[in-house]
Amino acid sequence: MSSPPDPAQRRIVSVLSLVQVIGGVGNGAGLAVGAILVKDVSGSSGWAGMAVVMLTLGAAAFTIPLSSIAARTGRRPALTLGWLSGALGAATVVLGAELESLWVILAGLTLFGASTAANLQSRFAAVDRAAPGQIGRALSLVVWSTTIGAVVGPNLTGPGAAFADRLGLPDLAGPVVFSAAGFGVAGVLTFILLRPDPLVHAADAAPAARGIRAALPHIRGRTFTAIWAIGSSHAVMVAVMALTSVHMEDHGSALSVIGLTISLHIAGMFALSPLMGWLSDSWGADRTILLGQSILLVAVAIAGTSGHSDVQITIGLVLLGVGWSASVIAGAAKLTASLAVEHRPVVQGFSDLVMNLSGALGGLLAGIVVALSGYGTLNAAAAVLTLPVIALVLSGRRVAATTA
Repeated sequence: MSSPPDPAQRRIVSVLSLVQVIGGVGNGAGLAVGAILVKDVSGSSGWAGMAVVMLTLGAAAFTIPLSSIAARTGRRPALTLGWLSGALGAATVVLGAELESLWVILAGLTLFGASTAANLQSRFAAVDRAAPGQIGRALSLVVWSTTIGAVVGPNLTGPGAAFADRLGLPDLAGPVVFSAAGFGVAGVLTFILLRPDPLVHAADAAPAARGIRAALPHIRGRTFTAIWAIGSSHAVMVAVMALTSVHMEDHGSALSVIGLTISLHIAGMFALSPLMGWLSDSWGADRTILLGQSILLVAVAIAGTSGHSDVQITIGLVLLGVGWSASVIAGAAKLTASLAVEHRPVVQGFSDLVMNLSGALGGLLAGIVVALSGYGTLNAAAAVLTLPVIALVLSGRRVAATTA
């Protein structure tokens, strides 16, 4: 017999979902113009990938501190700090655009990445009190709520440029102003509304471990496979996505078309999240991860052979988002289910650290690969990253079958 619905859990998921909508606008707007802004200020396509690198390095830098704060005092203060730090970072990017200073922009993007850390840890906050059979669904509902803001955000490039013009700012700074506002509101709403704190209640039975050293003994078996799947899938997605806007601009695509492509890509990442959560709970996390890797392979094949076709690039980017969604949601559900409550925050934080560092490395190498050998080669290299994930999942399933 299933347990009765928990009113506090419903409230927590509702608040987190609302915050993700608002914060998603900020993230989507920044992602759409970050690489182009860096390229324009630096004067080189080779620097474009540094936008995503700095965003993901910033997210990585905030991941362990935020998870440690969560373990010590709860999710609410940790998430609030993440969103407000992201707002400060977005404001710094606007200042850098006005000053035409690459280094100020890169510093701002690093701080901007704190919003990504808050975004990622929100999905784990959604499952702190979830029943075991509902982990994938609860997690995916919060991820799905990002869809609205994340799809709207990239399409604010036009209105953002007009708004920037009224403020006397560079056109590409306009969407980042929207990012600062979105993150600020997300932080305030989290602080006011996220009550009861999901983690404080869930961890009452045992003291929560803190720090990377506390996480390492638990990273083995199913947990290791989950973290690898999440990190690798994120690296594939970031590497291809980071240089798509530059590739499209180089062959003459309009800024509005680029924004639409990125917004549809983000829709692919989040719109089917409830389906991926349901598949993970009912069909199994391993099978859902394998489905995600298969979709990623199809996606990079389509994007990598697109040439100058905006339609084909868009199809590839949508599938790239769907493959990421299946792999990351199922990986996060697998990770959470493999851990005791008291170990979850720090190991989840370690997983997000790996995820962000993988994305940063993917974005860094993507710029170099495209500069040296082109967009098609980048997609071929991304395809190779799916193979170890497939091997790990299949190996784990064989071991489970033989020991059953």
